[in-house]
Amino acid sequence: MGDKTQTHPGAAGRALEADQPASVRNVVLVGHSGSGKTTLVEALALTAGAVNRAGRVEDGGTVSDYDEIEHRQQRSVQLSLVPVEWNGIKINLLDTPGYADFVGELRAGLRAADAALFVVSASDGVDGSTRMVWEECAAVGMPRAIVITHLEAARADFEEMTRTCAQAFGGDDPDAVLPLYLPLRGPEGPDGHAPVTGLVGLLSQKLFDYSTGERKESEPGEDQLPGIEEARNRLIEGIIAESEDETLMDRYLGGEQVDVKTLIEDLERAVARGSFFPVLAAAPAAEGARQGLGTVELLELVTGGYPTPFEHMLPEVSTIDGKRRELKPCDISGPLVAEVVKTASDPYVGRVSLVRLFSGTLRPDQTVHVSGHGLTDRGHEDHDVDEKVGALSMPFGKQQRPVTRAVAGDLVCVAKLGRAETGDTLSAKDDPLLMEPWRMPDPLLPLAIQAHSKADEDKLSQGLSRLVAEDPTMRLEQNQDTHQVVLWCLGEAHADVALERLRTRYGVQVDVVPHRVSLRETFAHKASGRGRHVKQSGGHGQYAICEIEVEPLPGGSGIEFVDKVVGGAVPRQFIPSVEKGVRAQAAKGVAAGYPLVDVRITLLDGKAHSVDSSDAAFQTAGALALREAAADARIHLLEPVAEVSVLVGDDYVGAVMSDLSSRRGRVLGTEQVGSGRTLIRAEVPEFEIGRYAVDLRSLSHGTARFDRTYARHEPMPPQVAERIREQADETA
Repeated sequence: MGDKTQTHPGAAGRALEADQPASVRNVVLVGHSGSGKTTLVEALALTAGAVNRAGRVEDGGTVSDYDEIEHRQQRSVQLSLVPVEWNGIKINLLDTPGYADFVGELRAGLRAADAALFVVSASDGVDGSTRMVWEECAAVGMPRAIVITHLEAARADFEEMTRTCAQAFGGDDPDAVLPLYLPLRGPEGPDGHAPVTGLVGLLSQKLFDYSTGERKESEPGEDQLPGIEEARNRLIEGIIAESEDETLMDRYLGGEQVDVKTLIEDLERAVARGSFFPVLAAAPAAEGARQGLGTVELLELVTGGYPTPFEHMLPEVSTIDGKRRELKPCDISGPLVAEVVKTASDPYVGRVSLVRLFSGTLRPDQTVHVSGHGLTDRGHEDHDVDEKVGALSMPFGKQQRPVTRAVAGDLVCVAKLGRAETGDTLSAKDDPLLMEPWRMPDPLLPLAIQAHSKADEDKLSQGLSRLVAEDPTMRLEQNQDTHQVVLWCLGEAHADVALERLRTRYGVQVDVVPHRVSLRETFAHKASGRGRHVKQSGGHGQYAICEIEVEPLPGGSGIEFVDKVVGGAVPRQFIPSVEKGVRAQAAKGVAAGYPLVDVRITLLDGKAHSVDSSDAAFQTAGALALREAAADARIHLLEPVAEVSVLVGDDYVGAVMSDLSSRRGRVLGTEQVGSGRTLIRAEVPEFEIGRYAVDLRSLSHGTARFDRTYARHEPMPPQVAERIREQADETA
């Protein structure tokens, strides 16, 4: 881990293909937006010899953030795989977006990886969302390390940031978060800032100088050793505390010198099992340099200390009919079980699926079974089909480098799986299996759209279906009440990317329109109405008269029709016609154009003509009677109310509850969830939470999350209802 002999880097320009799971490391990079994850990936690729200069592949493109949208927005918006080789080990670096709107890409990266590298900026510190991801990784025991970037910032302090990380990530054991190296600074420049030029290994007590652009090892001077003694002793004690040799601590405290090789072996075991979290430093290579500061140390940590896929707990696997299936972890000879962790569309090769193999071996032109993930509530088509795999390849920037096979534990890109979507399971055709899907956040920001032109309308459906197939955090809704097409997104940036992909990738131009909430109408009290439809225009006329009574019912009752006609005033064959007429009018609304609900409509009397009465005439009379009853009654507008659950840090509870109250919300209760978090339950009108996904993030600095479920419709306050009616009149 940086204290070992440096090994040869991997060769550039060739596809990396692993033969055994033991020679693979899957690492996801996690951190807030702007922390330097993508820059770090490019620096590691340069040091490993995968690129010819910082971040560049043979065709001049970058290895990460190569999408045109990422270039325009100047940030990562999708999961990127960058494979490199070091010390004979293939390392799959999974670069994830740091912005909260793209947390679905982050979760896909966590699913595909066996260990995480948390990237923390020395100038920005640790934000709340990064702490939350750390806690998620801790809950499943994922091994983690921390790398501190932006050490070139004017006020960057590695030691202080290490203490901050220990407080944020150490929990009850801050001594489990300790640095393996300390930065060495050169002479101060004109601005008074001393740049970091190298590292000193705390275990080996050797200097690693990067000032020339290439790592050079040397012995420290006598004056430099006392400066690292305290940090070195603390690191050794932290490693020994995690050692499986219970006698080692007593021997060390008794004055015995512990061999550095033993310490490194214990350190690697502690890192792999997720009980010790080393802190390192890194910086990109200078122009023309071959290695960035700390990149060799990071590559050695990954290859020596991070677990192999054998040590990754296999997600639950079942047969298609739901019976649990026990499998050996990473058995390349076992049944094929793989999962689509990302789906993208390439203009030349079509749909490309990034797949993590958990069992078996995958080869080109192999027929596999694709098991759908069942996200039909998000606009995804459920499916179980057989498909033929196209070419297998390793991505590198925009390039796709062919490979002959992919083994359990590895990641690979698969072409031409036309039906496979993110989250789907690939298995053998004659042994179909299904993996338990990973948890995705619910999209809670509505984006109502319509085609810009007739040509766009023809392409809209296909474009939207491809969009949601790529992104399981996006939900497509065809609202039957408002007749709107609604894309539910995670936030404004997520929505912007969706619109841009529709336009640039699928050639569909859409207009964003105001999102409408599904309102209802109901009678506030009992009312009567008389419908008279009598016309004579030569030949058969139209004659129908009916009298009805309308009374309100409890919420959720719908429309109830009762026949109380006596003496045949309305012939029996026309009573269904009256019911059909009043129900049709109820669907259109009687006041502001919203469906009428929760009323009992009773047919009391009427008149008919032996020649001129008809089904159509009594339908019209029924509708007229309902409209007349509404004209003399007070009509309530009913709005949907959602039950909202907000999980928020204790520091923001007061602000969130105050905000909910300002949205006409009723707080139902609170409860403590774990340490430092509170769950707030409230009922809030849906009119007031259209943009709550955006507002809550701002209010809580990205640390809160919420979910919502429909509770019921209830009467809207008179002043709000009047405003809605006025808007309806203006658009009529």
